[in-house]
Amino acid sequence: MTRKTVEAQKELFSDEKSASEKYCDLIVGRRGLRHLLVYEFINATAVVPGAFGLWLRSRLYPRLLGRCGRNVVFGHNVTLRHPHRIEIGDNVVIDDNCLLDAKGYEDSGIKIGSGVFLGRNSILSCKNGEISLGKGVNIGFNCEIFSASNVTLGAETMVAAYSYFVGGGHDFDQSGVPVLRQGRSSKGISVGVGAWFGAGCRILDGVTVGEHAVIGAGAVVPRDIPAHSVAAGIPARVLRDRREEG
Repeated sequence: MTRKTVEAQKELFSDEKSASEKYCDLIVGRRGLRHLLVYEFINATAVVPGAFGLWLRSRLYPRLLGRCGRNVVFGHNVTLRHPHRIEIGDNVVIDDNCLLDAKGYEDSGIKIGSGVFLGRNSILSCKNGEISLGKGVNIGFNCEIFSASNVTLGAETMVAAYSYFVGGGHDFDQSGVPVLRQGRSSKGISVGVGAWFGAGCRILDGVTVGEHAVIGAGAVVPRDIPAHSVAAGIPARVLRDRREEG
C-alpha cells in the first residue's frame, strides 16, 4: 500500500511555512491560535508530579482527544501529538513517558479499546496510518508500534517489553540512490485475539499473526504465523500447534 506520508525533516525545514505553522502541523495537528494555546496549556500538565498531576491530566487531556472514555489514567510525562486523531476507551492506563503520535492527513489515527494497558516508555506512532488496539490489550514497557497504513492488535493480545511492530518500510530497488530518497510502502500488520509476544519480538510489515498464537522472545517475524501456533527464532518458524497434545 502506498499513501502520502509525513516526512518530519521536510516539514520542519520547509521555507513555505512559518515556525508556528510547522509546529502546529507536526505536533498540534491543527492550525490556529486557539488550538495552539489550548494544546500548550494542557500539555504543560504532563510534568506535574504525584497524585495531583494524575488528577489534573485525567480532567484536561480528554479535552484534546477525539474521544476519551471513563477512568483513563495518564501517567507522568505522557505526550500526545495530533490528539484529535486519538480515541481511547474506558479503564485505560497509559504509563509514564509514553508517546501517542497520531500524525497524518487522512481520517485515521490511534484507537485504543477499553481495558488497555500501555507500559512506560512505549510509543504508538503513525505516519498517516492507523493503530488499533483491541479490548484488554497489554503492552509492556519500551515497546513501539509504528504504522504507515494499518496495524491492528486483537483483543487481549499481550506484548512483552522491548517489542517492535514495524508497519511500514522503504523501497531499495535503486542501488545508486540513497534509500532515504526512494519510495515508501506499507502493507500493515494484523494480529488476532489472544496472541502473546515474548520480550524483544520484531514483527515486520505485511505480517498476519493468527489468534492465540505464541511468539517466542527475541523472534523476528517476517511472514504469516497461523492461529494457535507456537513460533520462535530468527527468522521465526512454527514449532508446533498449541491444540496438539504433548
